[in-house]
Amino acid sequence: MNSKNSNHQGIGMTSQRTRDRLIQRLIDQGIDNQLVLDVMRRTPRHLFVDEALAHRAYEDIALPIGFGQTISQPYIVAIMTQRLLDAGMPNSVLEIGTGCGYQTAILANIFPQVYTVERIEALHKIAKKRLTDLELFNVQFRHTDGNGGWPNPGYHFDRIMMTAACTELPDTLIQQLSNQGVMIFPFDDGIDQTLTLVTRTSQGLESEALEKVSFVPLLPGLV
Repeated sequence: MNSKNSNHQGIGMTSQRTRDRLIQRLIDQGIDNQLVLDVMRRTPRHLFVDEALAHRAYEDIALPIGFGQTISQPYIVAIMTQRLLDAGMPNSVLEIGTGCGYQTAILANIFPQVYTVERIEALHKIAKKRLTDLELFNVQFRHTDGNGGWPNPGYHFDRIMMTAACTELPDTLIQQLSNQGVMIFPFDDGIDQTLTLVTRTSQGLESEALEKVSFVPLLPGLV
């Protein structure tokens, strides 16, 4: 076993046995998409957090990743990914908020093509290197303001996942969502945040409120 593979597999509190306990907790919470469970079981979440926090990587909690950002709770990663698959396997998914790259890695192990944007340049660079190290080459990265969606004009996506809370959906994201496309995002009404699923139909947008969540806000500009 080479050192790279050993690091990916983990030992002690980052071992496969520890990961399996997390997967069982996700099952107990209603995650039943086997593809999502399998990908989360084998994805080394401990590589996406600071080494000092690696022993907590397989707890079902959010963890700080610096720059005022967090790596999402595994349950939230799982439910958001699962709900994007409810309408079938799409060709492409756009992720708003790359962060440390963990959610991106989950998406890249499931969807044929992933596009991801991040406003914080340091996180953008770190995530890109991590996914390259994991040999996930079906991801296109951009350091750009997520409010503008994917910066190349004319792109449309079957699925969009936003990992930051907004008070209203940016028009650009709505325009970049394909017909019958699905978007999942945390909606902030000023009091609570609610994970929300939106489907674009020929009649407009259909919205479904899922559950209460807590995300960092969607902010404008580059850092």
